[in-house]
Amino acid sequence: MKFKWTAVLASACVAGMAMGTAHAAFPDRPLTIIVPTAPGGGNDAMSRILAKKMGQELGQSIVVENKPGANGAIACGYVARSKPDGYTILFGYIGTHAINPAIRKVPYNPVTDFAPIGEVATSPVLMVVNDKVPVKSVADLIAYSKKPGVHLNYASAGTGTAPQMAGELFKLSTGAKMEGVPYKGAGPAMIDTIAGTTQVMFPSMFTGAPQVRSGSVKGLAVLSDKRSPLFSQLPTLKELGIDVSVEEWYGLFAPANTPAAVVARLNKVLNDALNDPEVARQFSAQGTTASGGTPQKLEHLVKTELVKWKKVAAAAHISAD
Repeated sequence: MKFKWTAVLASACVAGMAMGTAHAAFPDRPLTIIVPTAPGGGNDAMSRILAKKMGQELGQSIVVENKPGANGAIACGYVARSKPDGYTILFGYIGTHAINPAIRKVPYNPVTDFAPIGEVATSPVLMVVNDKVPVKSVADLIAYSKKPGVHLNYASAGTGTAPQMAGELFKLSTGAKMEGVPYKGAGPAMIDTIAGTTQVMFPSMFTGAPQVRSGSVKGLAVLSDKRSPLFSQLPTLKELGIDVSVEEWYGLFAPANTPAAVVARLNKVLNDALNDPEVARQFSAQGTTASGGTPQKLEHLVKTELVKWKKVAAAAHISAD
């Protein structure tokens, strides 16, 4: 019996050493970041910036693969079902992990189906109007929207997107009279806002900043807790006495049950990348601010945002089911 127990213990030690070696060697092949949106957008751009920098530190290439569709549900479902080994990562954001689960049934649980790696960046939502709308401020717009004979439409990137939810939250908080018009993407929504088919929009910085700079639309405010360094002249809604804050946020997620050592390695590499001055500069050019932090910070953000947007969806009677 003594010999048998010795053999068992020896085998266990060898197995434990092998597992430790496997974790220590991570990664030993290329990784993939799954992006739930189409190429060319802000999510895609940030993913590629990160993939290059993180890949350099990991000593492995990181492939960016776009899997758009179903408001991010296709990509999320794919990663949730992937092998939990750290080689398949999701570039999640406010839409996939807070807004969409708040308004529709999705084939994944944003909390239990993923292992948070770390927050990537944040970006305040802008409030813009067509340049022919006769207003110069948010107060002007609210008053103008209530005038007899005036009918304002606000454009959004689609049902369940941050621009739509920002518009509905703004209406709930101010009593402004506007009708939402969902588009299939932020690009078409902005095109019609510039043309005047729709008059108001709450775009991301990535979509709205170039148009405000060029004068194609008028910027009225930012929906964040503090002013944006890109548009320091624009007030926050909170400065104006309107308690509305909508910041788009982004994070990296692995499938649930990914080994803690692997998550810790990815978190360190992510934070190292976000602390790089060149990465910060490239993110700023996209209208976002690199954030970083622990997996627990991202987990708390997801849970908090889920509660927030479920309340907004219920109050505004928004449902995509």
